[in-house]
Amino acid sequence: MSAIAGIVHTDGQQALWEDSWRLYASLGHIPVDTTGVWKGDQAFLSCHAQWITLESVNEKLPLYDEDSRLSITADAILDNREQLADQLQISRSELAGLADSELILRAYQRWGEGVAGHLLGDFVFAIWDERRRMLFAARDITGMRAFYYRHDGPRFAFCTLMKPLLELGGGQKAIDENWLSEFLAIPDMHDSADIHSTVYRGVNQLPSAHTLTFQNGKIELRQYHRWDDVEPLRLKSDDEYVEAFREVFSQAVGSRLRTHRQVAAALSGGLDSGAVAGFASGTLRSQGKQLQAYSYVPVPDFTDYTSKTLLADERPFIRSTVNHVGNISENYLDFEGRSPLSEVDTWLNMMEMPYKYFENSFWIRGFYEKASEQDAGILLTGARGNFTISWGPALDYYASLLKSGRYFRWFREMQQYSERTGMSFSRIARITGRKAFPDFFKGNKGTAQPAGAQLIHPDLAQRTGVLDRLKSILVLQGGARADALQVRADKFNNLAIANKNGAVATKCSLRYRAWERDPTSDPRVIQFCLSVPIEQYVRQGTDRSLIRRATSPELPDKVRLNQRVRGVQPADWLHRILPDWQAFTSELLTLCSDSQVAGILNTDRIKSALANFPSPKPELASHPDLRLMMHSLIVYRFIKKF
Repeated sequence: MSAIAGIVHTDGQQALWEDSWRLYASLGHIPVDTTGVWKGDQAFLSCHAQWITLESVNEKLPLYDEDSRLSITADAILDNREQLADQLQISRSELAGLADSELILRAYQRWGEGVAGHLLGDFVFAIWDERRRMLFAARDITGMRAFYYRHDGPRFAFCTLMKPLLELGGGQKAIDENWLSEFLAIPDMHDSADIHSTVYRGVNQLPSAHTLTFQNGKIELRQYHRWDDVEPLRLKSDDEYVEAFREVFSQAVGSRLRTHRQVAAALSGGLDSGAVAGFASGTLRSQGKQLQAYSYVPVPDFTDYTSKTLLADERPFIRSTVNHVGNISENYLDFEGRSPLSEVDTWLNMMEMPYKYFENSFWIRGFYEKASEQDAGILLTGARGNFTISWGPALDYYASLLKSGRYFRWFREMQQYSERTGMSFSRIARITGRKAFPDFFKGNKGTAQPAGAQLIHPDLAQRTGVLDRLKSILVLQGGARADALQVRADKFNNLAIANKNGAVATKCSLRYRAWERDPTSDPRVIQFCLSVPIEQYVRQGTDRSLIRRATSPELPDKVRLNQRVRGVQPADWLHRILPDWQAFTSELLTLCSDSQVAGILNTDRIKSALANFPSPKPELASHPDLRLMMHSLIVYRFIKKF
């Protein structure tokens, strides 16, 4: 993990020198193993490096190659080193001592600006081509590392973080009103539909799966990858699909264990994180390492109010996985004394922007803290598994059977699904009927205004035109008209989601020296999962069928075959806030009378929410008014920092 930064400046050596050291010094708060700088006549590169892999120990960054007159700084872990070595005719003995940054540089010498399409892993990097007077940068396919930049006339500057760019002279620190309007209007977790902008005016970001060139004062962006037209995979038997799944997923997990330090994993009672832990544990055992598993649990005084199909405390399922897999050290973490409210300032400082995932904020950061304490260089997650390895939308599939007239199979599948899940047959039939024929059911037109749009003040919405601009986004997702295959494809091509995920992974990793790695978002895994026919994911009344069949060696039947209950995290977020409820509501009342947010936040709507909840109960944690109140406070505190 590295914080990289650089400047290309055509306005004289003195200006380059002053800006360079200002940029370098602004990263001094990051915990690092070493730092490095390189300076040419028009360009400056720097790196604040954290040694994660064995090859990165004592890696020289920035790296300058005198023969090619190329200089590189990189924040990268490559997952296809052996493949690249074969393509670049590098021996295995030489590869063993070759850092990822040097491998990228050699690949650039071979493929030039097409290099990113040959790389697999989590990466951003920048190369200064001295002969061509050109800066070239690239970000990985799934966007797990962040890259921000600023262009002011003769100066182009980039950095892993945003604030260092704001501290350069020549610009005024200001909020980008269009970005903020989209953040307030979009009901989903991602920040803005504009994949290039950030919360700060004048600071942009390089989207995932994109390259950037800066030459002769001009910026050119190019998207080098999309998840379009994935060729269907047609195998001869169910067993062949299972074998193919195990091969590609084992490769993805194995390549993410490359560290000279310890390995940790976020572990719930479900399929995704359980599969990651199961596959990782065996490999680590052969390396003489034990997997450290971090599991969130509610605070001791919390009473579970959730329904019989939900589980706030997943310990019984987690312990079943741990006992079955072995070579796992359990860490059950309740983070008593923390709440989404106590985390706000820390997250705003770390993320440099407002955020929406407040419910999970205290345990996400807590996992990173624990990883840092235990010297874990890698923190494994299964964050994108719902749309890759454990995808399997049974009810959508049954609706497609009904709509296509395959009535016998539709009927039989629903019978089996009812038996496995405990859901009544009549309810399944009603749901699939609405999904198949929404026009026959009143109230399923998908035109309701999402609750998230109520957070934005009408004046700001009108001034920026955000509701018209985002019409396609401001329709509730997953309704009766939604096509499950298309929804999944859209998730992977939606680079706004990648921007949000990459920002969290990058900034948490930097702060705690633990690199988040997600095998479920490996491009090889995504490619495979998109190519598999839906009948492998839903069959004989079993949703998520492929992973359930493929993980029989790694997961106990209690977890692998469970279709009756699912974990919910964190059900106790409101319970944690209640001791500070008076302070919380008092701050919201102050917000409503603060001229600094007048015309930005919908204070009438906030007042209405406050009046509805003078003293809420923990079981109301999912109420949209309470979420609106928390989001309002987060945005308010961010704005107050200006």
